[in-house]
Amino acid sequence: MSAPDHHRGIVVAVDGSSASSAAATWAAGEAAMRKVPLTVVHAVTTPTATWPPVPYPESLAVRLEDEGKKAIMHAIKLAEEAIPADRNVTIHRELVYSSPALALINMSDVAEMIVVGTAGRGLLARGVLGSVSATVVRHAHCPVAVVHADHVAAAQDAPVLVGVDGSPASELAIEVAFDEASRRGVGLTALHAWSDIAITELPEPDWSSLEAEAHRSLAENLAGWQERYPDVAVQRLVVRDQPARQLAEKSGTAELLVVGSHGRGGLTGVLLGSVSNAVLHSVRIPVIVARPPVPA
Repeated sequence: MSAPDHHRGIVVAVDGSSASSAAATWAAGEAAMRKVPLTVVHAVTTPTATWPPVPYPESLAVRLEDEGKKAIMHAIKLAEEAIPADRNVTIHRELVYSSPALALINMSDVAEMIVVGTAGRGLLARGVLGSVSATVVRHAHCPVAVVHADHVAAAQDAPVLVGVDGSPASELAIEVAFDEASRRGVGLTALHAWSDIAITELPEPDWSSLEAEAHRSLAENLAGWQERYPDVAVQRLVVRDQPARQLAEKSGTAELLVVGSHGRGGLTGVLLGSVSNAVLHSVRIPVIVARPPVPA
């Protein structure tokens, strides 16, 4: 089987907003760490990129294109400042005429990761997460990192946090989390939390039995990956609480959170859906949603 074509490396969407600036800075560090190219993208959205198309003055297209070029140049400047002096990262720039979400989803076929901000200008500013970011998270064909505008770098030895629920989607999240922890030279915290049932109403003996089974299952989920990444110290946590609340709480001492995503776009357990939606809106550290690749 041939290796996947990831010639765009890390792809970051920019629009000149503070959120996209934070995304560009984080994406540059990720590209340097992985030793892959960084592609800085701005999507020019004119009325012709929507349906039905409507007439617009040529001056509008010129202005939008000029704003896009400025956003790209600003992001490249931030990226260059974020790349360590001992690393050489090739930076590509792309100005595309498309809806931002569609452009990024198409690029995800040949990217190692898509990086987006939580909110931006125009189309990116609808809601805290942003309609573009939310759409890309649901439909991309590679992992998607969501970076908050007010993201502050964590302590140098802060661990990677991953939500685990035993599903195939969470297996992909575990793979991404171990890889990220190994590249960073930090530990991994694997969290399994109960939800959707009134666990506090169960008699204590019943909880003890469930807790023991959860610990066994979590250990099995992680075993193969611990053998593959012996350099990563793992802390396993089983908690008697809602996943979103626990992930948000534990994120305070982590540098990165990884969650999984089902291929059809829906999310369950500690994955996308009400839980991961809450996580993406409340957690201030970068969050990677481990999207499945395009089927061969």
